[in-house]
Amino acid sequence: MPKINGNEIRPGNVLEHNGGLWAAVKVDHVKPGKGGAFAQVEMRNLRNGSKLNERFRSADKVERVRLEQKDQQFLYEDSGMLVLMDTETYEQVQLPAELLGERRPFLQDGMMVVVEYHEDEALNASLPQKVICKVVETEPVVKGQTAANSFKPAILDNGVKVSVPPFVGQDEDIVVNTETMEYVERA
Repeated sequence: MPKINGNEIRPGNVLEHNGGLWAAVKVDHVKPGKGGAFAQVEMRNLRNGSKLNERFRSADKVERVRLEQKDQQFLYEDSGMLVLMDTETYEQVQLPAELLGERRPFLQDGMMVVVEYHEDEALNASLPQKVICKVVETEPVVKGQTAANSFKPAILDNGVKVSVPPFVGQDEDIVVNTETMEYVERA
């Protein structure tokens, strides 16, 4: 594993620290008037989701971990476990549904999911950034009501509530950003 200096840590880096795997969420480089500069790093544990704030000086050495990313196709869900198929080896793997967190409702049959592995242990899974969903419930379209920045609540076919522009009606397909869980455009 490559070791990096404390001042080389960037958001998104995965570090091995105190016997655990941590993802750097936020990094602030601080140069106080007295004493040496340091990096204040907010980290999230990849195994249990706990958070930690740690201070690294430039002389501190930290082990940076490279995660292996694999494209896998979602097949079905079975008692809280997602069954995915590796597109290269056609091997099926089962991963806990909690790996997706609040993005779980956007998972659709046959969807490609990027799973990050560290020594055969799945640590993270990410969906495509944009998915198409159908609006099942929203207020009716009112002619002439096109004021800027006025959004109305809508419920999607997967049960997720989002805000949509006034011109979007019921039974319309829309594109939703899975990271921000917000309306992007009509499909």
